[in-house]
Amino acid sequence: MQLRTATSAHQDPVARGRELGAAFAPQFRRTAALYLAHFDELGVSADEVRGIAERSSAALASWAPGLAAEADAIADAAWVERWHVAAVGARTEILAAAPPRAEGECSTAVHVGAGQAAQTIQTWDWHDFLVPEGLLFAFTSGAGLDVKLFTEFGTPAKIGVNSAGLGLHFNILSHASDSDAGGVPVHAIARRILDEARTIADARRIAASATVSASTVLTVFESDASGSAAASLELSPSGLGVVEPAADGWLLHTNHFLDAGLFAGDTMPADSTTRERFAHLDAVRSGLAGLSPTARALAACGGQGADADICMTPDPALPRIDRWATLLTIAVDTAGFALDVYPGRPDEAAAAGFTRF
Repeated sequence: MQLRTATSAHQDPVARGRELGAAFAPQFRRTAALYLAHFDELGVSADEVRGIAERSSAALASWAPGLAAEADAIADAAWVERWHVAAVGARTEILAAAPPRAEGECSTAVHVGAGQAAQTIQTWDWHDFLVPEGLLFAFTSGAGLDVKLFTEFGTPAKIGVNSAGLGLHFNILSHASDSDAGGVPVHAIARRILDEARTIADARRIAASATVSASTVLTVFESDASGSAAASLELSPSGLGVVEPAADGWLLHTNHFLDAGLFAGDTMPADSTTRERFAHLDAVRSGLAGLSPTARALAACGGQGADADICMTPDPALPRIDRWATLLTIAVDTAGFALDVYPGRPDEAAAAGFTRF
């Protein structure tokens, strides 16, 4: 995956969307085409895709009209049909209408406590053929917060930080209540939190206000002069679960529900590696705190390098829709208002070093 960078001085969402769409028109067009083909491979018809995308777009317009206007402006400037961009923005909602695959995506670890800033690391695991390029984007939100985020071309946000000292990681989940109803896109919830939230309480309020049709966990964390705190906000159509850090300050998440009530409806396939990856993070957690991002990435592999459970390399023997790759390793620095990124696995990041954005 090649990382592109962009900075916008526009606080108006339409102007910002036009700027992005014009600057990266080939990327928005290509990403939309790749996702539409992928949905077809998964057995979701074009009519189903368009219906979910348009219902999710309407839900977004009611819940966060500025984000909906930004997406439409991107589509218009990139000469892409609006529902095509909406389909990428609602890709999790569309995937909820397809049978769950054997794998999930992403492993997250956050350490917080008194007298320290949050220390984090996440792998983003997905299909490399869907994301030839990713976007690192910096801008000032309509709420007056400076924001830095990583995302795909067409999704409003994925992982990021704002100038209030609040950061966010993102992991997909799967629940029996997920449907094709077309709720507020979970990527838009992540974006609105980064745009507006100054505290975890703000993030929880924003997340609770959205009606969703697909499940995801947003792990949010805040840092100030006194220390740091974190919470995992587990979103599903059945409700919102909140998971707090353990007594040692670590908050870990992969792709299964941790909230006791929501876990009863978890539908992540049994052959997913989500539990193995969680167990791996649990086993290495004691050696991850107090390290630089590069050292943390190395320690997160637990001495296993590319063979660590959290490192994914595509298996060419499998159909391409079942090939998973760690496309990004990322650490969020709330105190320094920065993202440390590497387009690959943690072992590769440890060897090559991160780029600071």
